[in-house]
Amino acid sequence: MTATVENTLTHSSIVPVQVLLEQYAISHPEIDSDEALEAQLDLIERAYHFSTLHHAGQVRKSGEPFMVHCTQVVLTLIGLQLDAVTIAAGLLHDVVEDVEEVTIEQLAAEFGEEVAVLVNGVTKITGLSFRSQEELQAEYFRKMLVSMAKDVRIILIKLADRLHNMRTLSFLEEEKQQRISLETREIYAPLAHRFGMAKIKSELEDLSLKYLSPDVYRDLASKLDQKRAEREKLIDEIRQPIVKALKDAGIDATVNGRAKHFYSIFTKMQRRNRPFEEIYDLLALRVVTDTVPNCYHALGIIHTLYTPIFDRFKDYVSRPKMNMYQSLHTTIIASNGETAEIQIRTREMDRIAEVGIAAHWLYKEGREEVRDGENREDWLSQALEWQTDMTDPKEFMSYLRMDLYDDAIFVFTPRGDLKELPQGASVLDFAFAIHTDIGLHCSGAKVNGNIAPLAGKLQNGDTVTIFTSPHQTPSSYWLDIVKTTKASSKIRSWFRKATLEQSISLGEDLLDRELKRLKVKRKVTDELEGLAKEYGLPDANRLYAAIGRGEYSAAQVAQRLLPEEPSEEEPPRESVLTRFVDRVRRSRGGVKVTGIDNLMIRFAQCCQPVPGDPIIGFITRGRGVTVHNKECANIVDDLERRLEVHWDVEKDQFFVVGLRIFGTDRPGLLNEISRTITDAGINITHAAMDTTDGMADGNFGIEVEHLSQLDRLIVRIKKIKGVDRVERETGVKYGNVSEDVFDHLEQDPGN
Repeated sequence: MTATVENTLTHSSIVPVQVLLEQYAISHPEIDSDEALEAQLDLIERAYHFSTLHHAGQVRKSGEPFMVHCTQVVLTLIGLQLDAVTIAAGLLHDVVEDVEEVTIEQLAAEFGEEVAVLVNGVTKITGLSFRSQEELQAEYFRKMLVSMAKDVRIILIKLADRLHNMRTLSFLEEEKQQRISLETREIYAPLAHRFGMAKIKSELEDLSLKYLSPDVYRDLASKLDQKRAEREKLIDEIRQPIVKALKDAGIDATVNGRAKHFYSIFTKMQRRNRPFEEIYDLLALRVVTDTVPNCYHALGIIHTLYTPIFDRFKDYVSRPKMNMYQSLHTTIIASNGETAEIQIRTREMDRIAEVGIAAHWLYKEGREEVRDGENREDWLSQALEWQTDMTDPKEFMSYLRMDLYDDAIFVFTPRGDLKELPQGASVLDFAFAIHTDIGLHCSGAKVNGNIAPLAGKLQNGDTVTIFTSPHQTPSSYWLDIVKTTKASSKIRSWFRKATLEQSISLGEDLLDRELKRLKVKRKVTDELEGLAKEYGLPDANRLYAAIGRGEYSAAQVAQRLLPEEPSEEEPPRESVLTRFVDRVRRSRGGVKVTGIDNLMIRFAQCCQPVPGDPIIGFITRGRGVTVHNKECANIVDDLERRLEVHWDVEKDQFFVVGLRIFGTDRPGLLNEISRTITDAGINITHAAMDTTDGMADGNFGIEVEHLSQLDRLIVRIKKIKGVDRVERETGVKYGNVSEDVFDHLEQDPGN
């Protein structure tokens, strides 16, 4: 079939339209209606001529006409026995991207909506601005994932496209060769593996190795070539007895040697830390028969002829891989002492092993029915689910690479349902594989009837029972024990949601208290919605969250909700920023300098003194007097620049101080600390809580009137369950305004 065409045409030849049409007809013997075949061939021919017309004059880096690429991509797609719509889309896959006047809408009008959807799925993102190449790459693959979920043929076109690009990569400069080869090895080859397309996967891996490690590639090629004759002789010595024994048993089968790919040999050398000369299992054979019973019969015959290595046996016939792959794998020791890997499968399995998901497409088209219970696109469904939780491009690409690479183990539920997980997966990963809610509330487990920790690593064939509790919620250390992308993304999503909910609750509480203090009794819900829009936020909840996170103070927002002219009896409380700037500009600011008036006063951010702290003044050049705590390590030993100062605080004058709170992480800790502070009548300027390995580290900015008020608050906070210690913080920022801004205001108070 297409093998003949590929032998007579190089990868740099334009395949004539007549050849493509003939090969398509040969690859689809199931089309029994001349009328149907003619309609499909007409679609392909029209797409061919459209592509030829619009790519006219365009050349690739090799200097060859662009149509070389289009027809070579289609030759691969025909080899996968794909339908006419996919072939047409393959011919047109670059026209929208490379020809300005051609649009997706035009393709839909000319060739139908189905063709247009496929072309759009493989078209690069244009017309948008991205901050980095990585962000552009992440958004492209995100788009491709979403498109693939709608129509899996999109990835088949993209893989054929990448395959020809890799075959002709030598014409690009070295930097592009490296970048494209790395992307191919990390994304496209694993994608081909995920979709069961072994032939394309192996060629992509070998070509990637050729450009990423050219010396290694040349060395392997040379050594394999030198030993080819010896290897073929050894394979034939193993093969002949198998052929005879199968024939004697009446089993219809073919037995052939198969080539080990460069990349698989290279990874084996790396994994075992051995040179090429010490990699002994380079011999490989494949037995292809007609029925599943004959596969097992052939296995028994081979094991009577040769000694099997039992821990290397794998049964993927009764337990297919998620990418549709089925085969029996056994490794035997031949009479000459050499080891050989043997795969045994049916002809249908052999076809699926080569073309993977493309064979599934044929089933969907009606050649055969897909067997009940099979969900061949499980990974794609999961990938589509977790990608929605990823907002950071770097995080998305990292998870995509990790998710594509994983080798699989098979684990059972108590009812015997099979779950595929990556090597190294934990009990907690299994819980999330069953259902997100089960994972989020997983409180314990049994593995093979024995109590097991959530972090316990699972082995092939384990049976796992999961226990849940409505009171159980994720802990930060869970992120350290899960391996699957689904579990990790769902845990992170839960924390983001929980943090948002806590921030909303805290912000709402802070604003309610401030409005009560200002005696605002009317409902402000509608006003808050409008105010949120003014702040550039989508709704009132996001404004509450911003208050809870300290991005805006409750006093600042409350001021915006007051009437234009507040009553004299109840003057509005100033924002933190307004009070601070006013404090800087006033001559005294709560501190009196002995014997001198009208000096600019500022409070040192290194020690943040509050009334009750012993203080000392220090004359700063051009910036008045800076007030420090007398015990501050940053006081300069220049006695001539020191001034005696003492507190002269007016009523309702507040001072910002930072608190650092350490403890054990638990749900609601941030909320309880915040409520303790506000219940003490103290305003919070900002609040943040980081958690690592089950420990909490909180940073709070608060406004106090004097030291005794601060001391009483610290005693209260220490009584909260989970809090280990509380320290005064230094260098606190005021909302989103850093100390540098205040320094600028002090230097130029007229602004």
